[in-house]
Formats: sequence, structure tokens, C-alpha cells
Amino acid sequence: MQTTISKQFRWEMGHRLPFHTGLCKNLHGHSYEAHVILTGEPDDHGMVMDYFDMKLLIQNKIDELDHCFLCDTSDTIVRAFLETHSMKTVIVDFPTTAENIARMLLEHVVSQLPVAHRVSDVRVRVYETEKTYAEVGRTL
Repeated sequence: MQTTISKQFRWEMGHRLPFHTGLCKNLHGHSYEAHVILTGEPDDHGMVMDYFDMKLLIQNKIDELDHCFLCDTSDTIVRAFLETHSMKTVIVDFPTTAENIARMLLEHVVSQLPVAHRVSDVRVRVYETEKTYAEVGRTL
């Protein structure tokens, strides 16, 4: 019987959306939360994956993002500033929307799955605020 498990992760991160016509064009940050959701057939012990192993799929990426400024390569104004100051920065080749962050995390999780796994579907939900989230998924 297909079973779904989930584990949540939290981090603080700054970003901006230079293309945005509203307030999000300004430097700002969020207390992000991500839910990694795995679906698959449980093993003989009833587990799709051990929660500790689930943590290993993504924790290094969360640690990389925690208290960083996530900057799109096309944002030359902020990149110039960040390059002249010693701050934790992660440069990405996409606009730093919740949708794109969720997609980045999904790709990371899928790439970290062990060769032999019981997972048939991976979903990642990224909360940018308490009331807003983006969710992406992939069937394996």
C-alpha cells in the first residue's frame, strides 16, 4: 500500500525579486519552511524511509541556505554589492521566487535518493510565509 511520509525543515534567508513591481523588489527576508514529502511502498518494517535518512537528503542544502542572501545571477546591482562585502551568499541562475526555490530543493532531494529506494513520488512544499507556499512534485 502506497504510504506518504513528510519531514519539515526551517531556515532564515534574504532575497529580492528585481523584476517585481511591488515591495518584493526590495531586499527582504523570510523565515522559510520546507516540507519534504515522500510516497512509496513501505518495507517489511512498515517504513518508506527512516526519518533520519530523510533528513540526510536535504539538510546540507538547508544549511547552505540558512542565513544567506539568495541572489539571482541576473541581479547585477545586488551581486556587485555582495561581491565587495563578506556575507553568506548563494548565487542561483533563476529568480528567487518560492516556486523556483521549491523546484531547486526538489531537484536536490531527487539527486540525493539512494540508488535502492522505495520512493515513487517526491514533493517539496516551501512556505515563504505562514499563509503562502509553493509546491512541486515529481513521480519517479
